[in-house]
Amino acid sequence: MADQPQPETGLVRRARHGSDVTLGKDSDGVRVCSYLQTMTVTARRELVSPATRNAFRSLATDLTVRIVAELWEDHGFAPIPPDELKYQDAGQRRTEFMLYAEGVDWSDPNQVRRVLLVFEDFIRAYRNPEDQGTPKWLDDIRVRLERDGFTLDKEGRISWSNPPVLVRDLSTLSDASGITIELERIRRDLTTDPHGAIGAAKQLIEATAKTALGELNIEVDRNAALPALISTVQKALKLDAGSAPDGPDGSKAVKRILSGSVNIAVGVAELRNQGFGSGHGQASAPSGLGVRHARLTVNASVTWCELILDTLSDPAAPWRKTKV
Repeated sequence: MADQPQPETGLVRRARHGSDVTLGKDSDGVRVCSYLQTMTVTARRELVSPATRNAFRSLATDLTVRIVAELWEDHGFAPIPPDELKYQDAGQRRTEFMLYAEGVDWSDPNQVRRVLLVFEDFIRAYRNPEDQGTPKWLDDIRVRLERDGFTLDKEGRISWSNPPVLVRDLSTLSDASGITIELERIRRDLTTDPHGAIGAAKQLIEATAKTALGELNIEVDRNAALPALISTVQKALKLDAGSAPDGPDGSKAVKRILSGSVNIAVGVAELRNQGFGSGHGQASAPSGLGVRHARLTVNASVTWCELILDTLSDPAAPWRKTKV
């Protein structure tokens, strides 16, 4: 008898994905950590919904256990130990699928990119090349992928409709929730609300500066203006042109780039403060603001944030050598 899909109740789904009364989830599925606790949990949204994963799991029903395993392992995934599997199902092929799926960090863009290749291979392995048109199962998968922010073309290739703007491992930070919340806002607003995306870009810079200073145990003035925060964190990380040490960081070219990075971050803040970003009420809505302006601002903010986060995590960065 063919394996029959087993529906998940809301309770089972919450148990599998680790949410509870303390952590909970908001309306967009973002894990929210209570500020009454020590902030060690990062607010990270799962990029592929359980509904989409369930749809691909159902495809395993008509494949062999060996093929299911090969499709995952072809892209570098390994199964979790069977005794750690939380999913229960009498079907061996769906169970095999879940041994790999439960080992995926669905909030990690790098892992999700590889999973999309696995999903493409599942479609090719399951699809009958003699079928004409779009079968119902494939149309169902397409709709679920679109809800998650992906597109599925006629050849079965999956791509991001609105890819993550910052791909960095934030797990080493004691609290990256401020950064991830702004990244989620940017993802949500970039192509639909330029005004909101520009506001979130400015807030991303501010959150990154405050997070880095916190990691460096440097007290942050709550009322400090953004330019002051930018200057403080760049000096602390030896990223200001005036204190860059000898070597590549002290070269004229790098110093010029570092000076430009300050102007980038300050420029994002000024654009938002001039009424082109959310956060301030305006008598008249800004005119002529488009997606291209939002992309320019977001890309500029991400460039600065990546510079700060990369330098903060680099074990060979000059700021570590002068640390007392």
